Amino acid sequence: MGIPDHSAIVSRTERTLEKFKIHNLFIFNKSGICIYGLNLTNLYPIEQEQLISSYFTALMSFTKELIGDKIKTVEMGGDIKLVVFEKKKLFYSILCSTIENLEFLEELISKIESQFLNYVKKNSINTDLEYVYDEHLNYLIEDIIKEPFAKELDIVKQKEVINFLIDFKSNDDIKGVILLTHRGNLIYSSLIDKMLKPFLKEVDFRVKISNNSILKLFYTSKNKELIFSENVNDLLIVILIFENKIRFGIAEFYLQKVVRKIKNLIGI
Repeated sequence: MGIPDHSAIVSRTERTLEKFKIHNLFIFNKSGICIYGLNLTNLYPIEQEQLISSYFTALMSFTKELIGDKIKTVEMGGDIKLVVFEKKKLFYSILCSTIENLEFLEELISKIESQFLNYVKKNSINTDLEYVYDEHLNYLIEDIIKEPFAKELDIVKQKEVINFLIDFKSNDDIKGVILLTHRGNLIYSSLIDKMLKPFLKEVDFRVKISNNSILKLFYTSKNKELIFSENVNDLLIVILIFENKIRFGIAEFYLQKVVRKIKNLIGI
């Protein structure tokens, strides 16, 4: 069964502040047959869909008895990863940046699954045999993926916040600044990707805790940095990184200065 070469479509929703970090979506059945593919960025061509789906089917079969988790992640090199979610009779795989948040990706996949299964049922599609291509379905799924980025914060206000954080980072006391959505998706970081990736893995569970109503978190990282973070009105999470020699009160002063300015910029 061939794969259509027109599976990449033009996006209807632009994310203008940074490169979009979710590149491809694959859906494949338990036999390892790719039945749907969507290319969101054109950075990674998807001619090898069947190879990817067969590889993950083998991976899932091999690890199923050893690991109960229904999510599998494989680092692909070049700062990208494949994340696979097992849902009923299908696998949903996302090719994305290594810094994308798993909790956020799982929310997207749940919405995509609902949309895709409704389409399959409505059109009487046999997912054991048929490859699905429909431009309208592409638009629906692409909107599901990109909608959170458009809704989280007004683009103009978000740019103002980022510009403020860039200027703020010039302060000698500040080692790093990170801005996340309340679900842990990256908006801005002063750290390079190589430094950011392990750091986000370390703070990932704290983001989840913050979503459960703990507004402030203070702790020391594995590298002995002092980390201060605050949830801003369940919309954003701001994280400041200091050398461990800084006084606690000064770090708190900087954090509150940033939080007040962000609230002022976004109008809350």
